Amino acid sequence: MCRNIKTLFNFDPPATEEEIHSASLQFVRKLSGFNKPSQANEEAFHRAVEEVAAAARTLLDSLVTNAESRNREVEIERARARNAQRFGTSTE
Repeated sequence: MCRNIKTLFNFDPPATEEEIHSASLQFVRKLSGFNKPSQANEEAFHRAVEEVAAAARTLLDSLVTNAESRNREVEIERARARNAQRFGTSTE
């Protein structure tokens, strides 16, 4: 599950709230072992996602670097090339 959590720091444009929420959801899913919580656990699950997202936003806003911001499109193409080599599939 956590393989789907992407690096969100030092990109231009910065990470969106949707990206942060998606990463937080994956993290809470991994910790809880629930892909979709039961009704009894739903409130706690969603509260945890929101709290993790808030902590992630605080972290991303607090980090500093001297490195040049990464380009999302370039990183996506690099990931596709790695996957093509790893799995022997086309990059198209």
